[in-house]
Amino acid sequence: MQRPRQFSLVLEIPAASPDEASAHFAAKLSVETDISDLMFDLQRGYEGFVLLDVRDQASFEACHIPSAVHLPARQIDADTTRGIPKDKAVVVYCWGPGCNGATKAALALAELGFKVKELIGGIEYWRKEGGRVEGTLSDSAPMYWQGPEWPGKT
Repeated sequence: MQRPRQFSLVLEIPAASPDEASAHFAAKLSVETDISDLMFDLQRGYEGFVLLDVRDQASFEACHIPSAVHLPARQIDADTTRGIPKDKAVVVYCWGPGCNGATKAALALAELGFKVKELIGGIEYWRKEGGRVEGTLSDSAPMYWQGPEWPGKT
């Protein structure tokens, strides 16, 4: 007796060929990096990229990754990026997976001629994975965006 053919949600759309998968994942890795790779490079003092925090000013002042430069995503243009060297890649981050500020910043930077990668997980996952932070609130800063003003700030 022949068993009935089983349906798979996983394979409802067939897996890509190895060549297609290779091209896809290589392209994905060319525009993203993760927390552990960034930590490793920062810990050993690697200087081949610029780390760019694209959150608002209050968020950056309260808590950011050491060595990060600040430039809010909505302020990225030819004038504001004049001091960023184009011979280095730019790694951008914002709050976390629920925030597309880093994606918008990466797009704007790429359109201005920069090589750019987005940090997967943003500062949320940086902190969750034990990354060091600095700022006026440092480790006690809220983990998520709190609106235009921080609590208690006038």
